[in-house]
Amino acid sequence: MRMKLAFLVATALVATPSYLLAQEKGGVINVATIGEPPTLDPMTSTADLVGIVTQHIFETLYTFDKKWAVTPLLAESLPDVSADGKTYTIKLRTGIKFHDGSDMTSEDVVASLNRWVKLASRGKQAGAFILSIAAADPATVVIKLKQPYAPLASLLAFNNSAAIIIPAEKQADTMTDFIGTGPYMLKERKADQYIQLVRFNDYKPRSGDSDGYGGARHQYLDEIRFVPVPDANTRVEAAVSGQYDYVDSLPVESYDKLKSSTATQPLVLKPFGYPVFVFNTAAGVTKNVAIRKAIRQALSMEDMMAAAFGGTDFYAPDGNIYPRNFAWSTDAGVAGNYNIADPEGAATAAKDAGYTGEPIRILTSRQYEFHYKMAQVAAEYLKLAGFKVDLQVVDWATLTQRRTDKALWDIYISHSPFLPEPALIGSLSPSSPGWWDTPERKSVVDAFTTEVEPNKRIELWANVQKAMYDEVPFMKIGDFNAVSAISTKLEGVDPAPWPYFWNASTKK
Repeated sequence: MRMKLAFLVATALVATPSYLLAQEKGGVINVATIGEPPTLDPMTSTADLVGIVTQHIFETLYTFDKKWAVTPLLAESLPDVSADGKTYTIKLRTGIKFHDGSDMTSEDVVASLNRWVKLASRGKQAGAFILSIAAADPATVVIKLKQPYAPLASLLAFNNSAAIIIPAEKQADTMTDFIGTGPYMLKERKADQYIQLVRFNDYKPRSGDSDGYGGARHQYLDEIRFVPVPDANTRVEAAVSGQYDYVDSLPVESYDKLKSSTATQPLVLKPFGYPVFVFNTAAGVTKNVAIRKAIRQALSMEDMMAAAFGGTDFYAPDGNIYPRNFAWSTDAGVAGNYNIADPEGAATAAKDAGYTGEPIRILTSRQYEFHYKMAQVAAEYLKLAGFKVDLQVVDWATLTQRRTDKALWDIYISHSPFLPEPALIGSLSPSSPGWWDTPERKSVVDAFTTEVEPNKRIELWANVQKAMYDEVPFMKIGDFNAVSAISTKLEGVDPAPWPYFWNASTKK
C-alpha cells in the first residue's frame, strides 16, 4: 500500500554528520530511559520501553524500513502468499546463530510463533485467524490461515508484543534465558541501575544498506548500557551536562535549554504520536459505556494537551486517530465526541447512566511527565462533573503490571506512535488491557483485517474508528511531537519512535 507515511519527519537541530565515511568500531554508550523495564521478554509486554531495549537482543522475521513498509529481517524475503490469501510461505535466512551458539532453523521459528500466539496480545490477535504453523523444511515455515488476514506481516514485524525468534528449547512461559539472534546480547542486568548489552561477535547482518529498522545492522559499539532515570527533570539536567549519550522522552519545555547545550542537542520527532486514556471495559465503573461517554464529555482535550506540551509547536488537538497526512486519516465518529469540555452536561449524563459516586481510578506515571500533567487536568474536569477521582501515580513498570488486572483500575494513561498498520493498535485486540470485546468491535475489526484490497481497507478503517467513538474503549487526546537528546559525540542514530543503536558509533 502506497500510504502517505510522513510518519516521522524528524528534525535534528544539528547538521547531519558525515558518519557514513568514518565510523569505527569501539566505544561504550549510556542511554537514559524513563525507567526500569518490567520485563526483557518483548512477547509478553506492549511497553515501548521493553521494545526499545530488547530489539537489540531479539529479532523478528520482519521489521519496518524507513518508509514503514514491511521488510525481511530473519526471513530471507517477504512471504509468498497464496492466491486465496490463506497460506504464507516464509523462507528463512540460513547461517543465523543464537547467542548460545546454536543455529536458527524452522523448528525454532515454529516454536517461537506458537509461543507468540499463546502469550502475546498481538499474537493472540493473529492467532484467531491462524489454522496452523509448520516447518516445511529446515529453512521454510508455512502459516495457514482460516481466512485472509491482511495485517499478519505487520504483526510479525512489530517490536511491541513482538514475535521474536528464540531457541526451540527456550520456550517457557516465563523467560529466564534471554537468548536471541540480535546484534547485541545481554551481559548483565542490575535492577534500577543498568542493563548492559555487549556485541554479539557471531551476528550475521543482512547485506546492503541500512534502511530504517531494516537492512544491514552494523555493530560499531562494543557495549550499550540502558540506564533507568525515572525523573524527567533529572533526565533533562543529565542531557544538558552530557552525562548520557542519548536521553529518551524529555519534556518539551526543555527544548531551548537543550539547544543551548554544547554537549547535547535536541532531537524532535514530528509528529510522533498521540496520548490515550484507555478504559477498563471489562470490570468496574467504566464497564458501563454510558459512563465512559460521560467521562469523555467532561474533558477538554485541548487543555490537557496545553498543560502537557505547552505551545502549539509541540501539539495539535485532533480527534482523528491518524493525522491528515496519513492515508488512514478519517473524521468518522469524531464530530460531537471530541474535546467537548462540558462538565455540567457530563454530570447529568453520568447520573442518568447510574453513576453513584464510585471512585474513578486513574493510573499514571511521572516517568512520562506529560501523562501526569494530563491526568491532573483530567482530574479537575472530572471533579467538576461530580466524579470522585482516585489518581494513582506509580512508576511505569508498576503501571504496566497493574493494568493487566481488571480489578485494579478504570483508566490508564499511555501514548502511541502513529503505527503504519492500524491493526497494530493494541486496543483493537480483546486480550489487550482494556479488553474491548463487543459484537460491534468484532464485526468492524474482522471486516477490516480480512480485506486485502488497499483502498477498501481505508474505507473499512473509517468504520473501526467510528466504533471506537461509539463504544469508547479509549480516548485519543491529540497529536504531539516528542523530544529526546543526543550527544554531539554520537553518530549514526536515526530519529525513530523506538530508538535503536545498532549503526551508532562514537567520535574518536
